[in-house]
Amino acid sequence: MRNDKLFKTLEEQIDILRAKGLTIDNYEETKEILLRENYFFLSGYRHLFMRSSKDRRFIEGTTFRELYAMFSFDRHLRNIFFKYILIVENNMKSIISYQLSKKYGYKEKNYLNPKNFTQDSLKSRQLHDILNKMKRQIRVNVKDHAATMHYATNYGYIPMWILVKVLSFGIISELYAILKEVDQVEISNYYHVRAQELEIYLSILSNFRNLCAHEDILYDHRTQKVIYDTRFHQRLNIEKTDDEYIYGKNDLFAVIIILKQMLTEEEFHMMMKEICYELEILTGKVHTISKKTILNSIGFPENFMEIMDME
Repeated sequence: MRNDKLFKTLEEQIDILRAKGLTIDNYEETKEILLRENYFFLSGYRHLFMRSSKDRRFIEGTTFRELYAMFSFDRHLRNIFFKYILIVENNMKSIISYQLSKKYGYKEKNYLNPKNFTQDSLKSRQLHDILNKMKRQIRVNVKDHAATMHYATNYGYIPMWILVKVLSFGIISELYAILKEVDQVEISNYYHVRAQELEIYLSILSNFRNLCAHEDILYDHRTQKVIYDTRFHQRLNIEKTDDEYIYGKNDLFAVIIILKQMLTEEEFHMMMKEICYELEILTGKVHTISKKTILNSIGFPENFMEIMDME
């Protein structure tokens, strides 16, 4: 028989949290936060404060303010990563559109010609799927987006550098994956990474970007794809388990490693300082668990800030 999840009043929600061992430090403030932020969203951060994977009660002394501090930290972290991933997204749109326009022409009938892309039979279906997605965006946005409408009305075509404005980062990531190898190499050389590395980087950034945009839990997210081992893993002396680095492969630190290579030095330094600032605020509010526990859950090695000054 199915157990339906019944509606719970704010008072009942607080009673559930108390029953699990959470200290409610300010009853009225807690009610207000639960109403404003949603019990379900807040409880998504409870795992960090649990006694163990089997004992689902809160560690003794854990307060609601600590739980809310973790929730707020993750929100601020999302805003930081979203801001800097958007910079990379814009850069990639500019670089890819420049490459395709320069080589294949600036009208959609030219740059969307299937012959301009990989001829690998294993990617044939993916190729046509992505080109269809791009053509659909042209049809959808030709009358709804000012820039596309301007070019379609006045020139009869939409150049690639305008089209990318309405393409998602996911489509840009997929587009890079179907480029001819020579074009992938020319683009990846801009970032001084291998073409295969950049393909994985874009896929992971797209995944994290969407998570940030939809207000999902960020701090402990892990992707299916993993990045290659880099000089940063080695120079930070990141610990290994079964010959695999335990941090910086498919977690938030992997995103930092990617952004280290794709942002300007100034942009990267600003991002790292913002992250460090938010961590300091969090560790000043959370006393039940250690900073090391928090960093581990995020996927950060304790010396993660050293990456700032590495080349």
